Amino acid sequence: MGERSTVMGTVQNIVFQNEENGYTVLCLLTEQGELVTVVGCIPCAAPGESMAVTGVWTNHPSYGQQLTAESVERRMPESEAEIAAYLASGIIKGIGPATAQRLVDRYGTDTLAVLEDEPERLQTIKGITAKRAMEISVAFRQLTGLRRVMEFLARYDLPVTMAMRLYRAYGADALPRLKDNPYLLADEAYGVAFSALDEIALSMGFEANSPCRTEAAILYELSYNLGNGHVFLPRDKLLAATAQLIGVPQDEVEITLDALLERKAVVQEHIAGVEGCYLRRMYEAETYVSAKLLAMRKNPFETAGSVSRIIAEIEKKRGITYAPQQKQAVEMAAREGVLLLTGGPGTGKTTTVQAIVTLLQRMGLEVLLLAPTGRAAKRMSELCGQEAQTIHRALGMNYNELTGEVTFRKNGKEPLEADAVIVDEMSMVDLELMRSLLTALRPGCRLVMVGDPDQLPSVGAGNVFADLRRSGVVPTVALKEIFRQAQQSAIIRNAYAVNGGQAPDLGGGQEDFFFLCRRSPERLVQTVVELVAQRLPQNMNIPAESIQVLSATRKGECGTANLNRALQSALNPPARGKQQKVWGDTVFREGDRVMQTKNNYDVIWEKDDGTVGTGIFNGDVGIIQEIDPSGELITIRFEDRISVYTVDLLSQLELAYAITVHKAQGSEYRAVVLVSAPAAPGLMVRGVLYTAITRARELLIVVGDDVVPGKMAANDRQQRRYSGLRRRLKQGGEAT
Repeated sequence: MGERSTVMGTVQNIVFQNEENGYTVLCLLTEQGELVTVVGCIPCAAPGESMAVTGVWTNHPSYGQQLTAESVERRMPESEAEIAAYLASGIIKGIGPATAQRLVDRYGTDTLAVLEDEPERLQTIKGITAKRAMEISVAFRQLTGLRRVMEFLARYDLPVTMAMRLYRAYGADALPRLKDNPYLLADEAYGVAFSALDEIALSMGFEANSPCRTEAAILYELSYNLGNGHVFLPRDKLLAATAQLIGVPQDEVEITLDALLERKAVVQEHIAGVEGCYLRRMYEAETYVSAKLLAMRKNPFETAGSVSRIIAEIEKKRGITYAPQQKQAVEMAAREGVLLLTGGPGTGKTTTVQAIVTLLQRMGLEVLLLAPTGRAAKRMSELCGQEAQTIHRALGMNYNELTGEVTFRKNGKEPLEADAVIVDEMSMVDLELMRSLLTALRPGCRLVMVGDPDQLPSVGAGNVFADLRRSGVVPTVALKEIFRQAQQSAIIRNAYAVNGGQAPDLGGGQEDFFFLCRRSPERLVQTVVELVAQRLPQNMNIPAESIQVLSATRKGECGTANLNRALQSALNPPARGKQQKVWGDTVFREGDRVMQTKNNYDVIWEKDDGTVGTGIFNGDVGIIQEIDPSGELITIRFEDRISVYTVDLLSQLELAYAITVHKAQGSEYRAVVLVSAPAAPGLMVRGVLYTAITRARELLIVVGDDVVPGKMAANDRQQRRYSGLRRRLKQGGEAT
């Protein structure tokens, strides 16, 4: 990155502008008469506008020097020439170049004031009726209102991209609402950190104990802790945490909490032995999931004797004999409204699911296969021989720009067209997604949920899979027998050893599990690179694209950030004609493996068969196919879909030669190279090691410290998640 400087000038022309997020490329004529290319978030910019841009100089391979804006001070055009150029740009609907010139000829430097405050005077201009005059004035007022919201946000270093959403939500009231209560930006739709808003509000003169501050702090604590997996917080813990956060006496926090309860913004209920405080939507999700599952459990199907006959026919056709537990699971899938199928690697989960699919289809049922991630869905498709989809895609997910909420097209009014739904990798499904799925099941639809009980829990709030299993209420088949073929795999043997609290066997003589001791971080990284770039492709015919490097952590010398730099350098170095784009600390290059790091509901993709849709999700992995010479458009292939990213979306991507174990959940790779190095205490646990080992299908190579795996295996500490689902199911089950 180059030096930082401030440039003042007038916008000459707009090269590119993304109306959704405000990302803009423009040419600025400086006060010294030079033309400068400016890139950054500058919504509603137009020729004729004056601005002072502070930013960093970068050198673009095609466009040369350009200023990447960090902050922009803008002022409306003042001279007649500036106003004419500004209005002629088409920034206000209803005014083209000819009308712009007529307005400036008539009203001179007062033109913009007339547009805002005296629209009736516009009728004296040829071609402008009373109706059109009002439409022009409304459009201009909206624009100035939006500009003022942007200026407010920019003054406090908040992302000006929020202005569009605020204006859609509140219209002309957006700025007054912001000034009355800046904490409204703490809402999940805007996602501004509470600490940043707190600083702004206090600088604006808000009192430390003002109700809006205390209210925002309570809601922030509940929202923030969703990220820690908690569906609710005990009342005493919520009060104490909020009081500590904002330095207000606990009894004052209690008064505000009671007001939120009165308004039903927060719901309190005695659950799991505590007074639990929920965000309203989480309370509704938990009670709905519990009630729906209990109702589905109550309605078993009549299957007569045909099921046993069909199972025998499937066995004969496939030349296999199902183990008693497998046969039990297949029979129960036909009979029960809801079924949980659990088991570790090698216990025949896949074979059982294949049998369930075949049986249900033979019974004339429409079967839908679902998984939480794209990679898990792809694997399910390959194993079951029919298309599987992600849950989000099957539900027809939409993103509401106005509220910032995710909604689904499929629901109780328009349910999924399926008689049976089978969901794999259930441990990854959080409470809100579970609610959305259950809402979309039509009456009489069977639900089979499949998963490994020892995997890491979902990233989102809740502990759905574990709660269902531990409630004892949902019909469950737990596959325990490890088949002989699986017992021969050292990967599977070591996975079970770790699950039992024992260190994995790091000795030699194992066909698919190897350990290379590298205690120095520098040597560890070097060995990982050698394995991926040379040794495995050359000696074992495993190409680099079939190998996934895993680490427990992003940070440090052995974290994914550093590993990705080293792997990129070896696997995809710079070359003549190979385009690249620098974004922050990362260089993105044609040919790079990248991962989407947050759900983006607006990215458009096109499949190879011409199907078009939207949405690229957290954890989706793709390859950069092309970076256009301007560096503003990046074409990425995600499995069978191609998306074109604008450069501002690079903040949502990271290199994926190495990824964290948490990000690898739900995926399986031909070969895994696992980094064994110390990390934060919360990551040095059994679940992380077990999940990492079970990602490898054919080969696992552990590289690093020989003490770490034993320590992780011995540490079964699991953070408790506050969830009332198990208790609700249990109470509901006992009541029936």
